[in-house]
Amino acid sequence: MKKDNPIEKIFWSIALPGFGQILNGKLCKGILLIVLELIINMNSNLNEIIMLSLQGRTNLAVERVNYRWLMFYPCIYLFAAWDAYRDAKGHTGRCEFLPFVLSAYFGTIGVVYSPSFRIAGLLLGPVWLPIVCMFLGVLFGLAFRRFILR
Repeated sequence: MKKDNPIEKIFWSIALPGFGQILNGKLCKGILLIVLELIINMNSNLNEIIMLSLQGRTNLAVERVNYRWLMFYPCIYLFAAWDAYRDAKGHTGRCEFLPFVLSAYFGTIGVVYSPSFRIAGLLLGPVWLPIVCMFLGVLFGLAFRRFILR
């Protein structure tokens, strides 16, 4: 299989963790990640809290989420994206993992603080705060990687 488009593999992993691995020909790893995603998704009530958050019913989403399970999601999600990216490239450069790792770390912190963290009085909840934190993690990871490589 031709391994020439790592960005495509990241986007498939964003759609569902494990798809990028399957496209890279890593069937067992891909299936394992899909199964882990489904287990975490179902036990954390992720689909329901996404729906409630999109409807603006963030307080209800906070009540319905199982935080013990949701805390695993950013790590599985970002590991799958990084792994698909790495396998598609066939190698990794120095510190290419940093944006993914810091995004997972910041996303998990976002999950922890999501029941109470407000911006301008607005409760972001268990979907929006981790997403915002994940983007911040990517930015910090890119900056940190650039600093290290200098």
